[in-house]
Amino acid sequence: MAAAYPAKRVAAFEEHRRRLFGIAYRMIGTTADAEDIVQEAYLRWHQANTEEIRSAEAWLVSVVTRLSIDKLRKASVEREKYIGEWLPEPLVAGTAPDPAEKLETASNLSMAYMVLLERLTPVERAAFLLHDVFDCAYPLIANILRKSETACRQVVHRARQRVRNEKSRFKANDAALRTLINQFMAAADAGDDVTLLSLFAKDATLTSDGGGVVPAARRVVHGRSRIARLYLLLAKRLGARLRKEILIINGEPGLVMYLDGAPLATVSFASDGASITALYTVLNPNKLHRLSSK
Repeated sequence: MAAAYPAKRVAAFEEHRRRLFGIAYRMIGTTADAEDIVQEAYLRWHQANTEEIRSAEAWLVSVVTRLSIDKLRKASVEREKYIGEWLPEPLVAGTAPDPAEKLETASNLSMAYMVLLERLTPVERAAFLLHDVFDCAYPLIANILRKSETACRQVVHRARQRVRNEKSRFKANDAALRTLINQFMAAADAGDDVTLLSLFAKDATLTSDGGGVVPAARRVVHGRSRIARLYLLLAKRLGARLRKEILIINGEPGLVMYLDGAPLATVSFASDGASITALYTVLNPNKLHRLSSK
């Protein structure tokens, strides 16, 4: 039987649950791990002496961040053994998420941006996200990381430099991106190689994550010709068995593919507004299980 916790404490935690999940997911990249971390923070919150806690939010953010750093260190070792490219588990919302949901998923959460964060060490990632995404002050970050404020500023500066060169590429306009996706689907379905090719930047890339469970390219595919050829072949082979739907994936319009009614893949797009610069395809069924209930 679940423990009955004081309603006031439960309400105080729930006020920050969305923010805590946002931190944990951006740190780890999987929903199950993020939810486990938030649940652990929930249990610790009810065990803590709240009379000694000046700020519930700061305390909870500290707990979740430290748990996330520990989890990411372990996950980083495991991901070295991962078969093929590793991509974050996609967060798939509806065609028109409610304002609160959109607010939570729109900022610095695109698949391209999440992949970019993989360049950072766990501590760099935590410091960077806390400061640049969640607007935490340096005194709090210093307390969480158990470093001086000066050291934290240096960590954030290094992390920012490592992602700055690519960051601007990942700010796609939703309307323009949705138009590109519709054109992409139409051209692939029609077998129109000329139009499909024209939608990609010359140096476009495709990253696929099959996790060794299903067939997928184990290395990043470079060049629009190779990418277009793959999707034309997919459309030709699967034909009417393949259904495609534009949904919000990690805060941006993306494509969900179903094969015979079952989730096959999510496709996230990076765009410069005029053409597709990168595709991120998650095929690993272990990362698509939540789609089954949608």
